Amino acid sequence: MRLIRLWIAEGFVKVVQGKKPEEVAEGYLNELFARSLIQVAETTCNGKVKMCRIHDLLRQIIILKSRSQNFAVIYKEENVSWPEKVGRLSAHNRLQNVPHDKSFSHLRSLLLFDMVGSLSKSSIYRFLSGGFRLLSVLDLQAAPLEIFPDEVVRKFHLRYLSLRNTRVKKLSKSIGKLRLLETLDLKHTHVTKLPVEILKLQQLRHLLVYCYEIESYTPFHSKSGLGALAGIASLQSLQKLCFVKANKGGGVIGKELGSLNQLRRLGVLKLRKEEGMPLCSSIEKLSNLRSLSLTSIKEDEIIDLQHISSPPQFLQRLYLTGRLEKLPQWMASLHGLVRVFLKWSRLKDDPLETLQHLPNLVHLEFLQVYGGEILCFKAQGFQKLNLLGLDKLEGLRTVIVEDGAMPYLEKLIIRRCKLLEKVPIGIELLNNLEVLEFSDMPHESMETIRSRVQGEDHQKVAHIPKVYFTCWMNDCWVRYPLEGEIENETSLQPAVRYK
Repeated sequence: MRLIRLWIAEGFVKVVQGKKPEEVAEGYLNELFARSLIQVAETTCNGKVKMCRIHDLLRQIIILKSRSQNFAVIYKEENVSWPEKVGRLSAHNRLQNVPHDKSFSHLRSLLLFDMVGSLSKSSIYRFLSGGFRLLSVLDLQAAPLEIFPDEVVRKFHLRYLSLRNTRVKKLSKSIGKLRLLETLDLKHTHVTKLPVEILKLQQLRHLLVYCYEIESYTPFHSKSGLGALAGIASLQSLQKLCFVKANKGGGVIGKELGSLNQLRRLGVLKLRKEEGMPLCSSIEKLSNLRSLSLTSIKEDEIIDLQHISSPPQFLQRLYLTGRLEKLPQWMASLHGLVRVFLKWSRLKDDPLETLQHLPNLVHLEFLQVYGGEILCFKAQGFQKLNLLGLDKLEGLRTVIVEDGAMPYLEKLIIRRCKLLEKVPIGIELLNNLEVLEFSDMPHESMETIRSRVQGEDHQKVAHIPKVYFTCWMNDCWVRYPLEGEIENETSLQPAVRYK
């Protein structure tokens, strides 16, 4: 998405009637993949491209063509030959020796890479003050910035501004001058409040204001986001809003979010039970929503989602962190769901009954979701599931996998289920299982699958290529290998890490 947003900001994406620019750009990307001009480097569990790359030879051709046509300069070394007119500048590790006698009046795009430790604070502010009137893309990711550079607001043609991974704490009120801005990326900064002038940015499509705090090895990261902003409904072009804190009383949640009908991704933090009804009303109106993340204000606070009768039918990813009185029945109708993350739900009823027949679900993770003693994955259930994570199901004693369930499961992670005494019954039926990971589980119960003690379950997992035992202890990873003695290394990382 970062690449696609950059293309749009540069004006490389043509207007196609009936299609959003992001959809047109994704078509371009798929065509490049089909022609092998770009290679897929990493995908998500549902096959979506996460990272891409190009072949070294093609990269050299692109660089030579870019130079000869004054399209772009990559600045890594001091002996770079500069063209007369520089259209795009990609600076790596250094800015100090960029020639000041060169004209940057034609510069359209400036991207900085790996600037941490190689650039003084004063030099970057000084560099940004040097013109660049036609700049449409400014990516200052990880630059040593602590104060929002006021020089930025003089770039009136800016469509893309990234301050990601900087130490900026506050935006200037003059941000409202950037009337053409489409992407504002403040991810992993210290910004928690936006000035009201942000509402002047009527072209804004992507607003990213949040950071993650990693909690040991759990994939459920705590998030900090943006205080609720009255008047946000005026930003009618918004497609991505992550994350916004619910205000007490639900004013913004109920009256304004539902008006942002172009939203494709929404994240809301600090929800209270009484905000359930206005929140549900808003969600029903967001017909274009692809990703929804909701987090309660505290662990035992209920997220009331029972008032939704017509959920967004294009929803693909659902993240719910908070107490649920019961799993919403409307989830069973979302046939496009590919990812479901549930945390703190503490359900009394088996959640698998609602989820098992979702035809496209490939990624499912539970953390403190169910208090029952048995989880049974029934035959013909979860037909596309690729990854399953069960974490801190405190009452769980038995997991059953019936013949025909989860036929394409490749990764199974079981964490902190202290009462689980054996491996899942029927695990030998999972023929495609490649990784089995146990984290912070009772050592005695895990001994049943180790051959050196003639564990009774060893043969059941013998077909799995990778079996790991890990736990977090005294600020270090402790790994229990399938064979041999226990390892204890202070620098040991988890055997498999999930993002």
